[in-house]
Amino acid sequence: MTTTDTAETAEETFSATIRKRSWGSHQSAEGEGFLDVLMRGGLTRDGYTAMVAQHYWAYEVLEQASVVMRADEVAAPFCPESLDRMAALEADMLFLAGPDWREKYPANAGTERYIQRIREKCFDWPGGYVAHHYTRYLGDMSGGQHIAKLMRRHFGLEGHQGTEFYNFEAVGDLDAFKTGYRAALDAAPWDDDEKERIIEEVLYAYEVNSAVLRDLGAAMDQWRKD
Repeated sequence: MTTTDTAETAEETFSATIRKRSWGSHQSAEGEGFLDVLMRGGLTRDGYTAMVAQHYWAYEVLEQASVVMRADEVAAPFCPESLDRMAALEADMLFLAGPDWREKYPANAGTERYIQRIREKCFDWPGGYVAHHYTRYLGDMSGGQHIAKLMRRHFGLEGHQGTEFYNFEAVGDLDAFKTGYRAALDAAPWDDDEKERIIEEVLYAYEVNSAVLRDLGAAMDQWRKD
């Protein structure tokens, strides 16, 4: 067998399989109308604030699960405290909307569905937790950096004000972190059935994230720029 034959028949890594299987869902979520209009500069700052608020409500529950999963041998490598977003999200919402932001920006129906799924799958199933963790945090480290750059440009935000959520300085080099994260996915002791369950949950996580954006899109007219 040649070297080329060996490369072609080598088993695909789990992290590569997740990425390949979820790529269409990832692209669909990015293509939701609300996010497209927001990134093109078509919405007011209140529209951006509404999206940040939905992140807050979802991460509040996801990071409650992180506290539990840090005691799990399999899940713990994925959730160092340096990743936690809650303090950043609260700072962003206070800056963007003031102290009464919780009353102004409640969780929408899509977010409520998302929260319920996190409660069902992320507190006692390490693979389910990792599925939701992967979907959110790696996206925030990747495409989220572009979103932050555009929001600072569109709304004249200085430094990390209003975009602290996307600031991962505590993590260090993002590319190195993502490489290590994928290596942890590949090293986790999941059998083929469990890996398939996790991939299915990743796909569901993308769907509920898309539902959050669709609900924001349904309310988008109130935030359109004149």
